[in-house]
Amino acid sequence: MALKLRRSLTLFEATFYGIGIIVGAGIYALIGEAAGIAGNSLWMSFLIGAAISALTGLSYAELAAMFPSDAAEYVYVRKAYHSKFLGFILSWLIIFTSILSASTVALGFAGYFNSIFSSYFSFPLILTAIILLIMLSFVNFYGIKESSNMNVIFSSIEVLGLVVVIILALVSKNFANVNYFDMPNGFKGVSSAAILVFFAYIGFEEVVHVSEETKNPKKFIPKAILLAILVTTILYMLVSVSVVTLAPWNTLNVPNPLAFAASKSVLGSHADLLISVMALFATLGTILIILVGISRMIYGVSKEHALPSVLSKIHKKRKTPWIAVIAAGVFSILFLFIGKIETLASITSLGAFITFAATNLSLVWLRYTRPDIKRPFKVPLSIGKFAVLPFVGAIICVFMIYQFSFTEMLIGLGILVLGGIVYHLRKNKIILAD
Repeated sequence: MALKLRRSLTLFEATFYGIGIIVGAGIYALIGEAAGIAGNSLWMSFLIGAAISALTGLSYAELAAMFPSDAAEYVYVRKAYHSKFLGFILSWLIIFTSILSASTVALGFAGYFNSIFSSYFSFPLILTAIILLIMLSFVNFYGIKESSNMNVIFSSIEVLGLVVVIILALVSKNFANVNYFDMPNGFKGVSSAAILVFFAYIGFEEVVHVSEETKNPKKFIPKAILLAILVTTILYMLVSVSVVTLAPWNTLNVPNPLAFAASKSVLGSHADLLISVMALFATLGTILIILVGISRMIYGVSKEHALPSVLSKIHKKRKTPWIAVIAAGVFSILFLFIGKIETLASITSLGAFITFAATNLSLVWLRYTRPDIKRPFKVPLSIGKFAVLPFVGAIICVFMIYQFSFTEMLIGLGILVLGGIVYHLRKNKIILAD
């Protein structure tokens, strides 16, 4: 009898899986720059960002309920267009950019770690990041339940960091002195900031990659995606109001804006260390979830015979895709040596938008080609078979792709072309043959 992944995740754990990667390190860094553009109306930008996220989140919810698979996007595209090639290209992009993201965030963790503990000891950034990726890869190997429990702890701490900022704003009693509708750059500034803060919502899609380890995935995965977006939206809006309450909007564009805002509260200079430590846990949780997502995506695509079958092997005792876990960890470590992480982080976001556009369009097309499939969850608002919200989500994602620089788009195209070459070499059994 073939080994299977252990179904152990509840709705609560799957939801926290989404919350953990959405909250992540993004909100701790992006909010200051966004405040400098939107002013005191920053909360509107987060509301718009949430609406854009929800459009794609709804599409993922319907597709995940129809096809509960760790291969997720590979299956959605293959089912929609009957093309293994398109499915592989998209999954290649997701795996490639996710590994890139894990490496980038690991370096970010190393920077936070050194800044906090530099007075006691200091390690090279690369060495710190390598040790971290090895440790979290072991947690990933040990079991999905253990990874989930650790994620709940990390996510709770990073959420607590946001709650602390909200409480500090409440006790400051400065609300009457702030005009929360002030737009120094008009509504254009609010919409520009919305494009920026949308990156803080990226991650909800990772929930689908643990479908095969979730109890009753057709019911729990759609709910987990939508609950994660809802909870983080409420948190983000409250935090966005809080930071401009604690500090003037035009002073927040600093490296650690939440810590800076908190330092203007009753905690004073003690807030900097407190929020920095919580940001450290935010990056830890983000890396762990990314590593879990990469390994499950590799496992799922391998199980669909688009990657070597060895990558879908399951450990007899731990019930985890152990070779895929090792592959995810090794490649994440190798990517640490690439260099400039700013451009590489942008490529990760570009990959996300390409993936979102493809996923939304897959749902639109499946409504016409496979109306017979049972849909435990269905995106509302359709005109006949035409799914309006997923189509709008696809259009927005395509628009956001064009916001990237020519160089970034060229790198993204290069990744896709490389994926096409690998696909054809594997198909002709030249490389990566079983």
